[in-house]
Amino acid sequence: MTQLKLAGGMSRLGTESAFVVLARAGKLAAEGRDIINLGIGQPDFRTPEHIVEAGIKALQDGHHGYTPANGLPKLREAVAADLNRRHGVEVNPDHVVVQPGGKPTMFFACLMFGEPGAEIMYPNPGFPIYESVIKYSGATPVPIALREENGFAFSAEEVLGQITEKTRLIIINSPANPTGGVTPRAEIDKLVAGLMEHPQVALMSDEIYSNMLYGGREHVSLLQYPEIRDRLIMLDGWSKTYAMTGWRLGYAVWPESLVDHVTRLCINDHSCVNAATQFAGIAALDGPQDEVTRMVAEFDRRRQVIVEGLNALPGVRCADCAGAFYAFPNIEGTGLTAMQAQDRFLDEAGVATVAGTSFGAHGEGYLRFSYANSTENIQEALRRIRDLL
Repeated sequence: MTQLKLAGGMSRLGTESAFVVLARAGKLAAEGRDIINLGIGQPDFRTPEHIVEAGIKALQDGHHGYTPANGLPKLREAVAADLNRRHGVEVNPDHVVVQPGGKPTMFFACLMFGEPGAEIMYPNPGFPIYESVIKYSGATPVPIALREENGFAFSAEEVLGQITEKTRLIIINSPANPTGGVTPRAEIDKLVAGLMEHPQVALMSDEIYSNMLYGGREHVSLLQYPEIRDRLIMLDGWSKTYAMTGWRLGYAVWPESLVDHVTRLCINDHSCVNAATQFAGIAALDGPQDEVTRMVAEFDRRRQVIVEGLNALPGVRCADCAGAFYAFPNIEGTGLTAMQAQDRFLDEAGVATVAGTSFGAHGEGYLRFSYANSTENIQEALRRIRDLL
């Protein structure tokens, strides 16, 4: 019998629980169950047609080969122009590195700074891949607690107070997954000012939901702080804004000193992003933004429906969702743990959600609901959960 011996790091690598729930929901649906999926975090809209057409045209025009490892120059220029329009900042296209989605940026940043004896700070509850790849790198993950009473925004004072001589990297995410929280400018100002005393600490700002804010809230990009640009990695992409999750296209703006390092990682890992997708990405940034506006407006309508509906459930309370397309209600009043609620809502009510503990220990007592689904399905899901509770 074969007895394979895996490297120790594999035991430290986690997963993304939303995909586990998706598989369970799919299995139940295949068995004939009527399942409403409020678990997976992807827009339920089609990619806008002009973007699809640009990808098709690229294939028809013969763009079938390798591209530069850091991305097509025209795409990187389009990214820089878009960031200038949205955030009022100047970005050198040579500092933009295009990758197949956002996760490679997380992985590469943690590989660059993580090793045994190092510490990397990350949001908790937060996107599960942060903690997973920190552990994989050998570094110690240090959670940044996000609390309901703060609207799930981080406290700059707490973050700065957790920095030690071992801290190499701090990861922040606003608007946030899974909480929908948005950190206000005042806290970001405090964080940046405090980091002046810690010049050895790098920062990765995950801004993948930067176009999705509600109730008049503003997105504060860390690119707007020139004093930290020499140690800032800013992650963004196309997946959420343009309903392009399956196209696998993301980017990050890297400090000049790290561009060669991350490009070398790209060459070793995936060579380059596929050509046709990059041409679609150009069309997304340079073309009309009407569909983006429409999608965000629809998410806003659904947000209001789901927040009101969750707050009407017995034993449940839900803070307002400031950004992204997630609600993160407190379910402690139901007497169920996060995992118990996830399993019962799926198995007994046919509603897929994700336990808050899938996003870290601070997620106990919460569930993540994705409102990237129709208003009708959201209302029906709430009715089923009300009947169950």
